[in-house]
Amino acid sequence: MARLLRYIKPFAPMVAAVIILVFLQSLADLNLPTLMADIVNEGIAAGDSNFIWRTGAIMLTVALGGAACAVVSGYLSARISAGFGRDLRSRVFAHVESFSLHEFDRIGTASLITRTTNDITQIQMVVLVMLRMVVMAPMMCVGGIVMAVIRNGRLSLVFAGALPVLSVIIAAAITRGIPLFDAMQKKIDRLNLVVRESLTGFLVIRAFNRSDSEAARFDEANRDLTNTAIRVNRILAGLMPVTMLVMNLTTIAIIWAGSRFVDAGSLQVGDMMAFIQYAMQIMWSLVMVSSIFVMLPRASASANRVNEVLNSVPGIMDADNPETAGTVNGRLEFRDVTFRYPGAEEPALNGISFEANPGEVTAITGKTGSGKSTLVNLIPRFYDVDDGDILLGGVDIRRMKQEDLRARIGMVPQKAVLFTGTIADNIRFGKEDASDGEVRRAAEIAQAVEFVDEMEDGFDSAIARGGTNVSGGQKQRLSIARALVRRPDIYVFDDSFSALDFKTDSRLRAGLKAETRGATVLIVAQRVSTIADADRIIVLDEGRVVGNGRHKDLMRTCDVYRQIVSSQLSEEEIA
Repeated sequence: MARLLRYIKPFAPMVAAVIILVFLQSLADLNLPTLMADIVNEGIAAGDSNFIWRTGAIMLTVALGGAACAVVSGYLSARISAGFGRDLRSRVFAHVESFSLHEFDRIGTASLITRTTNDITQIQMVVLVMLRMVVMAPMMCVGGIVMAVIRNGRLSLVFAGALPVLSVIIAAAITRGIPLFDAMQKKIDRLNLVVRESLTGFLVIRAFNRSDSEAARFDEANRDLTNTAIRVNRILAGLMPVTMLVMNLTTIAIIWAGSRFVDAGSLQVGDMMAFIQYAMQIMWSLVMVSSIFVMLPRASASANRVNEVLNSVPGIMDADNPETAGTVNGRLEFRDVTFRYPGAEEPALNGISFEANPGEVTAITGKTGSGKSTLVNLIPRFYDVDDGDILLGGVDIRRMKQEDLRARIGMVPQKAVLFTGTIADNIRFGKEDASDGEVRRAAEIAQAVEFVDEMEDGFDSAIARGGTNVSGGQKQRLSIARALVRRPDIYVFDDSFSALDFKTDSRLRAGLKAETRGATVLIVAQRVSTIADADRIIVLDEGRVVGNGRHKDLMRTCDVYRQIVSSQLSEEEIA
């Protein structure tokens, strides 16, 4: 928690103002019982109306001043806590943006969402409470005890019995609640994960009639969280009535003992009334402290989770003295590359070596699970190789700035992803300052213009969240247009033509051939018709290169490639 509070430094002047205002409010609250006692003891007893009016006016002024301080300090506290939460969320989001896929796999997307929202909200609430109570509660408690002792030292002995009892009750509640708060945040992670999977996979769930089982899975996660929350809230709910009982018993004890002192003439009625008010202030200050300590364990658990994100060092970092790729744009070379996923027994890629040159189309094919997508994910450094080198223009990509490297790559991922906004916005995601002509040109090459022009608003037509209002083939074509508008040195198409019909596929590849002339093109595909005309075909099997050449050469020399071709084409088509 202390580490995160350093992010409150920009609000230091406002924090100082809040402390001063809360201090003045506490002084006002501590003086009100004394002024009331003076009115009762001196004004009413002596029948002095002038004294009553004069002291009453002072009392009213002090009350209004304290109220004004409370309003302003509350406003400033809200601004500080909200600003702190805003800045912390921004830092977490920016840091997560630098993560490699290793960190996403380790922490989990659902957990990152919870940490960025729910956990930071818990910390923000504690900051708000602390700004108001950290100054006020100790001052009210100590000040109330001092003022009570000044009024009557013997009557103050009542606190010697009440305060330890109240402290033990609060300590017991906090001790029992602390282990449950961290568990609650983990259960919220689990609930978010189940909800996220159910909402994103609802088509599959309905298609296989698994709604009941998913509802049961959600109910299990929901009940688990609910039961933990109930246990926590039982503890907290029991704290308030027990505290109120101790406070009321303390009041009864003060009235009983105070009445004896009044009867003996050693205590005035006004002093006893002030004493009761000081007792309430002392007790309420302890209740305020208890509320802070009740919130702190959960906020501490949240702070540890947020710190885990902020302290996570991205597995992929820029070199200290980054280099720039050589003059041969787009020349890509794999040299004996080996890559293993964390925790995997066998490498996903082993000893991969090949070259992809500008002006050529290099296709990568192989059976399912052979490592095709893993290979292309190494090029933009979504993962880093374990052994070997990947060179771009003769420079190891690990020696380049990630921003510079990715600026030279136009990638179309295996799963087409669109963002909310217009069609033009999604295409301009590849090049922010692309003109309308460039956007249309990219869409024409990607064979997307035909369906875009049929839409009511054309390129200004809205894309729903996740691209749910366009088909799979349309999403793939828009994703291809997004890469084309960038005009990079290297194009990477990761199984990006699978949802296209053969006619559209053929026209698109013909358009790509003219558009990507001079660039390095890598196509990952299993459809033979897509890769048969490639200048070089890399055949993978169980993470190794088992074939490298043109279509006709591989048909003679590579058994794996022949099996792939024969599974898709008839003997007449092969011949």
